[in-house]
Amino acid sequence: MNPERLLQSAPEYLAQRHVLTYMEDALTQLLEHKDDLEPTDVARFFADYFTSVSQGTHVLFRDYSFVQCTPHNRASFLRLFWRCFRTVAKNGDLLTMKEYHCLLQMLCPDFPMDLTQKAARIVLMDDAMDCHMSFSDFLYAFQIQFYYSEFLESAAAVYQELLTGKSLNTVIVPTSRSATPRHRQPFNDSASLEGVEAPQFYQCLENVCERLRHSACPPLPLLGEIVSSAPRLTFYGFLMALAKHTGINQNIGALPDKADLLVDEILDSELEKLVAQISACSITQPPAPCPLPPREIIRVASPKKTLPSRRRPDLESDGSAEETDSSENS
Repeated sequence: MNPERLLQSAPEYLAQRHVLTYMEDALTQLLEHKDDLEPTDVARFFADYFTSVSQGTHVLFRDYSFVQCTPHNRASFLRLFWRCFRTVAKNGDLLTMKEYHCLLQMLCPDFPMDLTQKAARIVLMDDAMDCHMSFSDFLYAFQIQFYYSEFLESAAAVYQELLTGKSLNTVIVPTSRSATPRHRQPFNDSASLEGVEAPQFYQCLENVCERLRHSACPPLPLLGEIVSSAPRLTFYGFLMALAKHTGINQNIGALPDKADLLVDEILDSELEKLVAQISACSITQPPAPCPLPPREIIRVASPKKTLPSRRRPDLESDGSAEETDSSENS
Protein backbone atom coordinates (compact mmCIF):
# COMPACT_ATOMS: atom_id res chain seq x y z
CA MET A 1 0.00 0.00 0.00
CA ASN A 2 1.16 3.52 -0.78
CA PRO A 3 2.54 5.10 2.45
CA GLU A 4 0.98 8.47 1.61
CA ARG A 5 -2.40 6.83 1.11
CA LEU A 6 -1.97 4.99 4.40
CA LEU A 7 -1.22 8.24 6.24
CA GLN A 8 -4.22 9.94 4.68
CA SER A 9 -6.54 7.12 5.64
CA ALA A 10 -5.37 6.97 9.26
CA PRO A 11 -7.44 9.98 10.46
CA GLU A 12 -10.43 8.64 8.53
CA TYR A 13 -10.04 5.26 10.19
CA LEU A 14 -9.78 6.83 13.65
CA ALA A 15 -12.91 8.87 12.97
CA GLN A 16 -14.91 5.91 11.67
CA ARG A 17 -13.96 3.70 14.61
CA HIS A 18 -14.28 6.50 17.19
CA VAL A 19 -10.94 5.49 18.70
CA LEU A 20 -10.35 8.88 20.30
CA THR A 21 -13.76 8.70 22.00
CA TYR A 22 -12.81 5.47 23.75
CA MET A 23 -9.34 6.73 24.64
CA GLU A 24 -10.80 9.84 26.27
CA ASP A 25 -13.38 7.79 28.17
CA ALA A 26 -10.72 5.33 29.34
CA LEU A 27 -8.55 8.17 30.65
CA THR A 28 -11.55 9.73 32.39
CA GLN A 29 -12.38 6.44 34.06
CA LEU A 30 -8.75 5.98 35.08
CA LEU A 31 -8.60 9.41 36.72
CA GLU A 32 -11.82 8.72 38.61
CA HIS A 33 -10.38 5.49 40.07
CA LYS A 34 -6.74 6.55 40.42
CA ASP A 35 -6.90 6.42 44.22
CA ASP A 36 -7.91 2.75 44.10
CA LEU A 37 -5.19 1.69 41.67
CA GLU A 38 -1.51 0.98 42.06
CA PRO A 39 0.89 2.31 39.41
CA THR A 40 1.42 -1.24 38.20
CA ASP A 41 -2.34 -1.69 37.62
CA VAL A 42 -2.66 0.98 34.90
CA ALA A 43 -1.86 -1.36 32.03
CA ARG A 44 -4.31 -3.93 33.40
CA PHE A 45 -6.97 -1.21 33.72
CA PHE A 46 -6.69 -0.27 30.03
CA ALA A 47 -6.73 -3.94 29.04
CA ASP A 48 -9.92 -4.54 31.03
CA TYR A 49 -11.53 -1.39 29.66
CA PHE A 50 -10.99 -2.27 26.00
CA THR A 51 -12.00 -5.86 26.66
CA SER A 52 -15.33 -4.58 27.95
CA VAL A 53 -15.62 -2.36 24.85
CA SER A 54 -15.02 -5.37 22.65
CA GLN A 55 -17.58 -7.45 24.54
CA GLY A 56 -20.14 -4.65 24.58
CA THR A 57 -20.56 -4.51 28.36
CA HIS A 58 -18.96 -1.05 28.70
CA VAL A 59 -22.31 0.77 28.24
CA LEU A 60 -24.08 -0.87 31.17
CA PHE A 61 -25.39 1.73 33.67
CA ARG A 62 -23.65 4.56 31.81
CA ASP A 63 -25.31 7.90 31.08
CA TYR A 64 -27.13 8.42 27.81
CA SER A 65 -24.54 10.79 26.36
CA PHE A 66 -22.01 7.94 26.38
CA VAL A 67 -24.44 5.19 25.38
CA GLN A 68 -25.41 6.95 22.15
CA CYS A 69 -22.07 8.55 21.21
CA THR A 70 -20.90 5.80 18.81
CA PRO A 71 -22.63 3.19 16.62
CA HIS A 72 -20.81 0.44 18.52
CA ASN A 73 -22.16 1.74 21.82
CA ARG A 74 -25.68 1.78 20.43
CA ALA A 75 -25.42 -1.76 19.11
CA SER A 76 -23.98 -2.88 22.46
CA PHE A 77 -26.87 -1.28 24.34
CA LEU A 78 -29.43 -2.91 22.05
CA ARG A 79 -27.82 -6.30 22.61
CA LEU A 80 -27.80 -5.83 26.39
CA PHE A 81 -31.45 -4.76 26.37
CA TRP A 82 -32.44 -7.85 24.40
CA ARG A 83 -30.41 -10.26 26.54
CA CYS A 84 -31.59 -8.80 29.83
CA PHE A 85 -35.30 -8.72 29.02
CA ARG A 86 -35.91 -11.44 26.44
CA THR A 87 -37.87 -13.32 29.11
CA VAL A 88 -40.59 -10.71 28.50
CA ALA A 89 -40.98 -12.18 25.02
CA LYS A 90 -40.57 -15.74 26.31
CA ASN A 91 -43.44 -15.23 28.75
CA GLY A 92 -45.59 -13.57 26.11
CA ASP A 93 -46.07 -10.43 28.20
CA LEU A 94 -47.46 -7.27 26.61
CA LEU A 95 -46.21 -3.99 28.05
CA THR A 96 -47.05 -0.36 27.57
CA MET A 97 -44.70 2.29 26.26
CA LYS A 98 -44.05 3.60 29.78
CA GLU A 99 -43.22 0.11 31.04
CA TYR A 100 -40.71 -0.42 28.24
CA HIS A 101 -39.18 2.94 29.10
CA CYS A 102 -38.75 1.79 32.71
CA LEU A 103 -36.86 -1.26 31.44
CA LEU A 104 -34.58 0.98 29.39
CA GLN A 105 -33.91 3.17 32.41
CA MET A 106 -32.83 0.11 34.39
CA LEU A 107 -29.82 -0.08 32.03
CA CYS A 108 -29.44 3.67 31.38
CA PRO A 109 -30.96 5.81 34.16
CA ASP A 110 -31.33 9.00 32.07
CA PHE A 111 -32.58 7.38 28.86
CA PRO A 112 -34.85 9.95 27.14
CA MET A 113 -38.57 9.34 26.83
CA ASP A 114 -38.87 10.76 23.32
CA LEU A 115 -36.99 7.87 21.71
CA THR A 116 -39.25 5.38 23.44
CA GLN A 117 -42.28 7.32 22.23
CA LYS A 118 -40.99 7.36 18.64
CA ALA A 119 -40.53 3.60 18.71
CA ALA A 120 -44.03 3.13 20.11
CA ARG A 121 -45.50 5.29 17.32
CA ILE A 122 -44.13 2.88 14.73
CA VAL A 123 -45.97 0.01 16.39
CA LEU A 124 -49.12 1.76 17.59
CA MET A 125 -49.42 5.06 15.66
CA ASP A 126 -50.26 8.29 17.46
CA ASP A 127 -53.86 7.48 18.35
CA ALA A 128 -53.11 4.38 20.44
CA MET A 129 -50.07 5.24 22.54
CA ASP A 130 -51.49 3.67 25.70
CA CYS A 131 -51.97 0.24 24.17
CA HIS A 132 -49.82 -2.78 24.99
CA MET A 133 -47.06 -4.03 22.68
CA SER A 134 -45.26 -7.31 22.32
CA PHE A 135 -41.55 -7.33 23.11
CA SER A 136 -40.55 -8.23 19.55
CA ASP A 137 -42.63 -5.47 17.94
CA PHE A 138 -41.24 -2.85 20.28
CA LEU A 139 -37.66 -4.11 20.13
CA TYR A 140 -37.20 -3.93 16.35
CA ALA A 141 -39.00 -0.58 16.12
CA PHE A 142 -36.85 0.77 18.94
CA GLN A 143 -33.72 -0.53 17.24
CA ILE A 144 -34.03 1.67 14.16
CA GLN A 145 -35.14 4.74 16.14
CA PHE A 146 -32.19 4.44 18.52
CA TYR A 147 -29.47 3.23 16.17
CA TYR A 148 -30.37 5.49 13.23
CA SER A 149 -31.61 8.49 15.24
CA GLU A 150 -29.64 11.22 13.36
CA PHE A 151 -30.38 9.65 9.99
CA LEU A 152 -34.11 9.43 10.70
CA GLU A 153 -34.25 13.03 11.90
CA SER A 154 -32.65 14.22 8.65
CA ALA A 155 -34.83 11.87 6.59
CA ALA A 156 -37.97 13.22 8.28
CA ALA A 157 -36.92 16.80 7.50
CA VAL A 158 -36.27 15.90 3.86
CA TYR A 159 -39.60 14.12 3.64
CA GLN A 160 -41.48 17.15 4.96
CA GLU A 161 -39.72 19.41 2.47
CA LEU A 162 -40.67 17.11 -0.38
CA LEU A 163 -44.20 16.79 0.93
CA THR A 164 -45.00 20.43 1.64
CA GLY A 165 -43.01 22.04 -1.18
CA LYS A 166 -41.45 24.75 0.95
CA SER A 167 -38.97 25.69 -1.78
CA LEU A 168 -39.84 27.53 -5.00
CA ASN A 169 -40.83 26.06 -8.37
CA THR A 170 -37.61 24.11 -8.73
CA VAL A 171 -35.53 22.34 -6.17
CA ILE A 172 -31.98 21.04 -6.25
CA VAL A 173 -32.13 17.40 -5.29
CA PRO A 174 -28.81 16.75 -3.52
CA THR A 175 -27.12 13.44 -4.23
CA SER A 176 -23.69 11.99 -3.64
CA ARG A 177 -23.03 11.96 -7.38
CA SER A 178 -24.77 14.99 -8.87
CA ALA A 179 -27.18 17.81 -8.21
CA THR A 180 -29.73 18.11 -11.00
CA PRO A 181 -32.61 20.56 -10.94
CA ARG A 182 -35.97 18.80 -10.94
CA HIS A 183 -39.42 20.34 -11.12
CA ARG A 184 -41.56 19.77 -8.06
CA GLN A 185 -45.25 19.09 -8.33
CA PRO A 186 -47.48 21.50 -6.40
CA PHE A 187 -48.57 20.35 -2.97
CA ASN A 188 -52.13 19.12 -2.55
CA ASP A 189 -54.15 16.98 -0.15
CA SER A 190 -53.91 13.83 -2.24
CA ALA A 191 -50.12 14.08 -2.25
CA SER A 192 -50.04 14.21 1.54
CA LEU A 193 -52.07 11.02 1.71
CA GLU A 194 -50.00 9.20 -0.90
CA GLY A 195 -46.63 10.36 0.37
CA VAL A 196 -43.74 11.43 -1.84
CA GLU A 197 -42.16 10.10 -4.98
CA ALA A 198 -39.89 7.22 -4.06
CA PRO A 199 -37.03 7.94 -6.53
CA GLN A 200 -36.85 11.59 -5.45
CA PHE A 201 -36.87 10.62 -1.78
CA TYR A 202 -34.09 8.09 -2.36
CA GLN A 203 -31.86 10.68 -4.03
CA CYS A 204 -32.28 12.94 -1.01
CA LEU A 205 -31.40 10.04 1.30
CA GLU A 206 -28.17 9.52 -0.62
CA ASN A 207 -27.10 13.03 0.32
CA VAL A 208 -28.11 12.46 3.94
CA CYS A 209 -25.93 9.35 4.13
CA GLU A 210 -23.01 11.20 2.61
CA ARG A 211 -23.32 14.02 5.12
CA LEU A 212 -23.60 11.59 8.07
CA ARG A 213 -20.88 9.23 6.91
CA HIS A 214 -19.39 9.01 10.42
CA SER A 215 -22.77 8.32 11.99
CA ALA A 216 -25.00 5.28 11.69
CA CYS A 217 -26.84 5.14 8.35
CA PRO A 218 -28.54 2.24 6.56
CA PRO A 219 -26.60 0.93 3.55
CA LEU A 220 -27.69 2.60 0.32
CA PRO A 221 -28.41 -0.70 -1.50
CA LEU A 222 -30.84 -1.68 1.26
CA LEU A 223 -32.41 1.77 1.22
CA GLY A 224 -32.86 1.48 -2.53
CA GLU A 225 -34.48 -1.91 -2.07
CA ILE A 226 -36.94 -0.49 0.47
CA VAL A 227 -37.76 2.70 -1.39
CA SER A 228 -38.17 1.01 -4.78
CA SER A 229 -40.92 -1.28 -3.48
CA ALA A 230 -43.56 1.31 -4.47
CA PRO A 231 -43.68 4.43 -6.68
CA ARG A 232 -44.70 6.58 -3.70
CA LEU A 233 -44.29 6.09 0.02
CA THR A 234 -45.20 7.70 3.32
CA PHE A 235 -42.69 8.28 6.07
CA TYR A 236 -44.58 5.93 8.38
CA GLY A 237 -44.40 3.21 5.72
CA PHE A 238 -40.69 3.91 5.35
CA LEU A 239 -40.15 3.42 9.11
CA MET A 240 -42.18 0.23 9.13
CA ALA A 241 -40.14 -1.15 6.24
CA LEU A 242 -36.87 -0.34 8.03
CA ALA A 243 -38.04 -2.02 11.24
CA LYS A 244 -39.12 -5.20 9.44
CA HIS A 245 -36.26 -5.49 6.95
CA THR A 246 -34.04 -8.49 7.70
CA GLY A 247 -31.05 -6.99 5.92
CA ILE A 248 -31.20 -3.81 8.01
CA ASN A 249 -31.27 -5.88 11.20
CA GLN A 250 -28.31 -7.96 10.06
CA ASN A 251 -26.36 -4.84 9.10
CA ILE A 252 -26.76 -3.40 12.60
CA GLY A 253 -25.67 -6.75 14.02
CA ALA A 254 -27.09 -6.29 17.51
CA LEU A 255 -30.22 -8.44 17.46
CA PRO A 256 -30.97 -11.89 16.05
CA ASP A 257 -33.57 -12.46 13.38
CA LYS A 258 -37.12 -12.30 14.65
CA ALA A 259 -37.49 -16.08 14.43
CA ASP A 260 -34.53 -16.51 16.80
CA LEU A 261 -35.49 -13.79 19.24
CA LEU A 262 -35.86 -16.17 22.18
CA VAL A 263 -32.54 -17.90 21.50
CA ASP A 264 -29.31 -16.69 23.08
CA GLU A 265 -26.81 -19.49 22.54
CA ILE A 266 -24.05 -17.98 24.67
CA LEU A 267 -26.28 -17.19 27.61
CA ASP A 268 -28.19 -20.45 27.32
CA SER A 269 -24.91 -22.37 27.27
CA GLU A 270 -23.76 -20.65 30.44
CA LEU A 271 -27.08 -21.40 32.12
CA GLU A 272 -26.85 -25.06 31.11
CA LYS A 273 -23.36 -25.28 32.63
CA LEU A 274 -24.64 -23.69 35.82
CA VAL A 275 -27.57 -26.09 36.05
CA ALA A 276 -25.24 -29.04 35.42
CA GLN A 277 -22.92 -27.90 38.22
CA ILE A 278 -25.83 -27.55 40.62
CA SER A 279 -27.12 -31.01 39.68
CA ALA A 280 -23.67 -32.57 40.12
CA CYS A 281 -23.32 -31.02 43.57
CA SER A 282 -26.70 -32.30 44.65
CA ILE A 283 -25.79 -35.85 43.53
CA THR A 284 -22.39 -35.97 45.26
CA GLN A 285 -23.64 -34.55 48.53
CA PRO A 286 -24.53 -37.16 51.20
CA PRO A 287 -28.24 -37.59 51.76
CA ALA A 288 -29.62 -35.33 54.40
CA PRO A 289 -30.72 -37.07 57.64
CA CYS A 290 -34.37 -37.81 58.02
CA PRO A 291 -35.90 -34.86 59.87
CA LEU A 292 -37.50 -35.56 63.21
CA PRO A 293 -41.24 -35.14 63.44
CA PRO A 294 -42.22 -31.75 64.72
CA ARG A 295 -42.66 -31.64 68.45
CA GLU A 296 -45.94 -30.35 69.71
CA ILE A 297 -45.46 -27.17 71.62
CA ILE A 298 -47.74 -26.71 74.61
CA ARG A 299 -48.58 -23.11 75.12
CA VAL A 300 -49.62 -22.01 78.61
CA ALA A 301 -52.09 -19.21 78.60
CA SER A 302 -51.07 -16.23 80.65
CA PRO A 303 -53.44 -15.31 83.53
CA LYS A 304 -55.97 -12.65 82.81
CA LYS A 305 -55.27 -10.88 86.10
CA THR A 306 -51.87 -10.19 87.50
CA LEU A 307 -51.12 -11.71 90.88
CA PRO A 308 -51.00 -9.22 93.74
CA SER A 309 -47.47 -8.44 94.71
CA ARG A 310 -46.48 -9.19 98.29
CA ARG A 311 -46.03 -6.08 100.36
CA ARG A 312 -42.48 -5.55 101.34
CA PRO A 313 -42.16 -4.93 105.12
CA ASP A 314 -41.07 -1.51 106.10
CA LEU A 315 -37.84 -1.81 108.02
CA GLU A 316 -38.52 1.43 109.85
CA SER A 317 -42.04 0.41 110.96
CA ASP A 318 -42.54 -0.61 114.57
CA GLY A 319 -45.17 -3.22 113.60
CA SER A 320 -48.02 -1.44 115.40
CA ALA A 321 -51.57 -2.49 114.66
CA GLU A 322 -52.51 1.08 113.75
CA GLU A 323 -50.23 1.09 110.75
CA THR A 324 -51.55 -2.29 109.61
CA ASP A 325 -55.13 -1.14 109.89
CA SER A 326 -54.48 2.08 108.09
CA SER A 327 -52.80 0.25 105.19
CA GLU A 328 -55.68 -2.14 104.82
CA ASN A 329 -58.26 0.64 104.83
CA SER A 330 -56.44 2.76 102.28
